[in-house]
Amino acid sequence: MGEKQPNEQLTTWFVRSGWSKGELARQVNRRARQIGASHISTDTSRVRRWLDGESPREPIPKILSDLFSERFGSLVAIEDLGLKAVPNLAPGSGVDLPWNGSQTVQLISDYSRSDLMLNRRGFLGTSLALTAGSALIEPMQRWLAPTPSSMPTTALTAAREGRAPTGRISGPELALLESTVRMFREWDAQNGGGLRRKAVVGQLHEVCDLLQETYPADTTRRLFQTTSQLAHLAGWMSYDIGMHPSAQKYYVLALHAAKEAGDRPFGALILSDMCRQMIHLNRSSDALELIHLAQYGSRESAGPRQQALLHAMEARAYANLGEVNKCYRAARLAEDSFGDIATTSAEEPDWLGFFSEAELNAENAHSYRDLSYHAGRSEVYALQAQPVMERAVELFSHDEKHQRSYALNLIGMASVHLLQKEPEAAASSAQQAVDIATRIRSERVNTRIRKTAEAALGEFRDVGDVVRLRDRIDTELPEFTRPQAV
Repeated sequence: MGEKQPNEQLTTWFVRSGWSKGELARQVNRRARQIGASHISTDTSRVRRWLDGESPREPIPKILSDLFSERFGSLVAIEDLGLKAVPNLAPGSGVDLPWNGSQTVQLISDYSRSDLMLNRRGFLGTSLALTAGSALIEPMQRWLAPTPSSMPTTALTAAREGRAPTGRISGPELALLESTVRMFREWDAQNGGGLRRKAVVGQLHEVCDLLQETYPADTTRRLFQTTSQLAHLAGWMSYDIGMHPSAQKYYVLALHAAKEAGDRPFGALILSDMCRQMIHLNRSSDALELIHLAQYGSRESAGPRQQALLHAMEARAYANLGEVNKCYRAARLAEDSFGDIATTSAEEPDWLGFFSEAELNAENAHSYRDLSYHAGRSEVYALQAQPVMERAVELFSHDEKHQRSYALNLIGMASVHLLQKEPEAAASSAQQAVDIATRIRSERVNTRIRKTAEAALGEFRDVGDVVRLRDRIDTELPEFTRPQAV
């Protein structure tokens, strides 16, 4: 047998992290206790053996992937660490799921139930990890594939075939369910994802129970739409509080439900939010693939507002790839499409109303700012971002329903000021964001405030306003204890 070879990939990530072997061992043990794996007891000698090529036992590879991903703010897969992931044989544990209505309902029901139960008990499941690359993109492409004629009969197909419905739900009850989704969406926009996530997951589980029965075709379609919107909202809220694997799982399940409802525009919205998550995780190529899939799938159904949203997210993906001309083109198309809204009389879905002039300016401003990062912190792109970001901040300052977006764009404004070497102005914008952050529950907002403050301290630690900002964050926005994910 050949001798073990040092694990150079793991060693590279370990050295970059700045951790000692003892610190990594302590973090692994702490995370193991959080997930109920009390049998794990790692020390410095064990870490040394991993670096020397020993393969750690489950669930340590997943723990290491989570720890390094959090350390670097981007997805560090198990394979990136030179380790092998043990295939999870539990049905529906990943993203490559069957495009089948009855199985979709069962998967959503099972996952939402597990989410509620495991979070209540304070456990962190080890069965779910983020999926990226072709393992993510290829299954999502099947969203557009025709449903096979051999597909098992679902509630929807049973209704289409004219079978007698077995379910009982009145028109007013169904309308109330749909209005509840709108209410949850408004709460999220105003207060952040941390306050109502469990309520959304609970409602999702209840709607899945309804779909165990059959209904007339239109009722079944509306129930699948409601299911898709609740699953999407559960994903969005999970993303907002840093539960990325759970967010991705809910997004994928939401896309499956949207396909059952025949709702291409909402499927495109789901894919645009999956794109946003991949940008957040520094997987820009994946983000671009997802947004192109959304654009292609909705090319015959998207109105000008949704086209503007998709072009704006395309610009974000190109900006994070450093593709300047393509970013400019997509941002310009977003502006042109948004301008067409006034000339159309077509009714728009309520879930698209969030994409306002403020959101358009916000997305394009962040694209120009991100180009600055990719061009070595070029002030040219920062100067271009500034008036667009200022316009977004001004519009959001008058919008009480989207306080989280207001906070995120104040942070974006702070980052633009830092690129222009204006620490006092950056601290002022960040302080306003802290005012909002203390009133809502969004770890996404809190994390971005902390990162902006750290960046300011890195360059301007002698500026009093910057020091006072850091002190306030330490006092009023303590480190977040991430909710236990399934």
